[in-house]
Amino acid sequence: MAETLSSQEALKLWHQALLSSVRAEGPDLSARQMALFLQVYLAPPPHTVRGLAATLQISKPAVVRALDTLGRLDFTRRRRDQSDKRNVLIQRTVKGSVFLSEFADWVVTASDTL
Repeated sequence: MAETLSSQEALKLWHQALLSSVRAEGPDLSARQMALFLQVYLAPPPHTVRGLAATLQISKPAVVRALDTLGRLDFTRRRRDQSDKRNVLIQRTVKGSVFLSEFADWVVTASDTL
């Protein structure tokens, strides 16, 4: 059974992972962008703006702004739903997968220091 982290340990873990990200000169994602990014990669598709807004309990314009940034970074891609042209599907990209894999490695490394 996994050991429960204290609040201080959890913050230290997040801090160390963020420091690794900053030192790697990767993009500076806001907490909202990262939360949305992780939702797209960790939850099974399909993902839509409406669905992401509902799941994350944030406004659709906030989702669109985050997706604009993630799209410019080529971490996500938008594609019109062929079965319902009114919907836009949010897709994962290889570049986004690589970034999150590296970030996950930083979290694992940080957890080793606890």
